[in-house]
Amino acid sequence: MLGRRQIREKVVKTLYSYYQNPLKYDILEKNMLTEIDKIYHLYIYQLNFMVALKELAEKQIEIGKNKYLKTDAELNPNQKFISNQVLKKIEENRERISFTSKHKELQWEMHDDLLVKTFQRIISGKRYKDFMQENAFSYEEDQKFIGKLFLRYIAENEDFHEHIEEKELSWSDDFHISNSMVQKTIGYFKEHEESHTLIRMIKDREDEEFARKLLRETHHNWEENEEKLEKRLENWDLERISLMDKIILITGITEIDRFPLTPSRVIINEYIEVSKVYANEKSNIFVNGILDKYTKELNRI
Repeated sequence: MLGRRQIREKVVKTLYSYYQNPLKYDILEKNMLTEIDKIYHLYIYQLNFMVALKELAEKQIEIGKNKYLKTDAELNPNQKFISNQVLKKIEENRERISFTSKHKELQWEMHDDLLVKTFQRIISGKRYKDFMQENAFSYEEDQKFIGKLFLRYIAENEDFHEHIEEKELSWSDDFHISNSMVQKTIGYFKEHEESHTLIRMIKDREDEEFARKLLRETHHNWEENEEKLEKRLENWDLERISLMDKIILITGITEIDRFPLTPSRVIINEYIEVSKVYANEKSNIFVNGILDKYTKELNRI
């Protein structure tokens, strides 16, 4: 599921889009919730990529078996990769299968260039060869191998990143969120337990209301909180602050004011992390300084 930090990121990103291209508030809120849903589509798309790698490996084995003149390796193929227990759990997951059946665009074709190139890179790599040569079988080793394979060949794959950006523009900004969701999914699977559910985007109504309220309160009280920000700037004009920094700070001020049950230090730390994702390299220091000063002036715990 999306954590509160990721929800804050989506609110900040939605407001950034709004101040570049203003639109009616109800449409703005709807767009934000739609963008949250799109992360789940990316999550499924990445899981489907891993399943497609398994299917491609099975296809290669079948091609070898059907050759007229076969090598020893083709006669007795190593099936350790296609038998990986975690990979099988992803393949057999009912929620993934059901969602993909309703969204055919999230499937991968066996001849897809990115899929084939990634598969070739995997099987020529040392980690894959070491895994395949190891005679011992264990669930823990299968889980560890798939986790590293995902990190190396999908999460850190620049070609994959470029591909998803071309397929759906918003996915590029949310790639780090989806990567975290896939890694958690791999880690959550248990050896002797069936797993037919996946990570939900919004845990419950409380999280959805948090997203709606944070967006609404920040949007509706923008001018008031912009003045609060301006009063706390030292040797800076408001106009000199980048739009992204301003949005992060005003959203943070809004949460400090409108969400009294959340400790101020938690809020500050969350927006420091948001700034590391979306702003420049020094923004986190700036965000920390302004929000810390604001909470101390309010004696906000």
